[in-house]
Amino acid sequence: MSSKLTPRQTDYSKWYNEIVINAGLADYSAVRGCMIIKPYGYAIWEKMRDILDKKFKETGHQNAYFPLFIPKSFLSKEASHVEGFAKECAVVTHYRLKLSDDKKSVVVDPEAKLEEELIVRPTSETIIWNTYKSWISSYRDLPLLINQWANVVRWEMRTRLFLRTCEFLWQEGHTAHATKEDALKETLTMLDVYTDFAENYMAMPVIKGTKTESERFAGADDTYCIEALMQDGKALQSGTSHMLGQNFAKAFDVKFTTKEGNLEYVYATSWGVSTRLMGALIMSHSDDNGLVLPPLLAPIQVVIVPIFKSEEDLKKISEKISIIKTELENKNISVKFDTDDTKTPGWKFAEYELKGIPVRIAIGPRDLQNNTVEVVRRDTKEKSILPISELTVKIPELLKDMQKNIYQKALKFREENTTKVETYEEFKKILDSKGGFILAHYDGTKETEERIKEETKATVRCIPLNNEKEEGKCMVTGKPSRQRVMFARAY
Repeated sequence: MSSKLTPRQTDYSKWYNEIVINAGLADYSAVRGCMIIKPYGYAIWEKMRDILDKKFKETGHQNAYFPLFIPKSFLSKEASHVEGFAKECAVVTHYRLKLSDDKKSVVVDPEAKLEEELIVRPTSETIIWNTYKSWISSYRDLPLLINQWANVVRWEMRTRLFLRTCEFLWQEGHTAHATKEDALKETLTMLDVYTDFAENYMAMPVIKGTKTESERFAGADDTYCIEALMQDGKALQSGTSHMLGQNFAKAFDVKFTTKEGNLEYVYATSWGVSTRLMGALIMSHSDDNGLVLPPLLAPIQVVIVPIFKSEEDLKKISEKISIIKTELENKNISVKFDTDDTKTPGWKFAEYELKGIPVRIAIGPRDLQNNTVEVVRRDTKEKSILPISELTVKIPELLKDMQKNIYQKALKFREENTTKVETYEEFKKILDSKGGFILAHYDGTKETEERIKEETKATVRCIPLNNEKEEGKCMVTGKPSRQRVMFARAY
């Protein structure tokens, strides 16, 4: 049987790491700071990827692929961009190894030094906009709507599986537009795509907002984001969509001829989500027994465990269940029928609970006689006895109800852990005692933002888009404020 997890209340960080390892999602790598995504974890990521990819294509985007390596000079062309990523870049300086003099190891060949160093992409704006210069010349070439699924490298000193690793998987959209209005529309459209995915597939409620100037993407005019609240009261940025304006077009001299015959710089956007969403999924819903997966993202939605003492018992159960399995699969429900006789039913129950399989069905000879099965739902652990004849109707209904219930539970948690405060003392007290999202007035200056961060480790997660204007006073300086912003400690 799977080892028992450390309770969340005892050590949330340890609980998280144990779920990732014990549920078979990922493993540590021989390369420090990098991770191995195991088949079960990758199957969940594939579900995420496939759903998002379909949504991108429905909004007019096409997939492409750009090089892993970026000439160092490209990164230097947009000043704020290079400043934002300089400390995270991995650099390739040579292109060949050779045997050492004693023939016992390999060393870098000093004769193979590159004329210009290559950066392992931390993000692809520069290499893509250098390419777009040759793809765009007229208004007829716009909009250009490109996405790529790729890996990126951002050198990290403190890493955590899925949440922060040196190499991670993601998608990055890069689009070009004729007008600022079109680019802004694209930015907000993709923010809505991410919101829809987070809430309706991940069952994770999010807050849409804009970042402050100091938290913006390096090289963007504005950064829009979705923020989610994890069960330990910390926030997790779960997707970003950047309005880049003409910054990269000017840096790489990307111009187009308008309908009127004028030559103008194009407007740009970029947007992305990564395997960090795997961490969000784990921390939003899981419990002390393991993963809790929303049915729409579960690689296996239903597992059927036969309980048998003889080959004859298994044969009879299999004949009955094979029909049910086929009927459920015809309704696009993924089903596993576990006939492995090397493990006990009790071991299997614990293992599938740990892996977050939404619905578990158990059936033995007596159940077969009664034409019933035992059904257990992972989110509430509620057990019920259902007629076999009703499974093809009841199971889809159950999965739909679970998807809704998991979202509502997360939404209730967020609402209960969102607090309005008026004073800095109240702010600090709530942070230390409760955590969660805190809505407070602040004067909008970098100095006040930095002071709050240094003194409390809390940051402005976003300026919520749905917040009404509300006159008030900064909780720190007493200066005027027109709107509350959302603070939290974050991953």
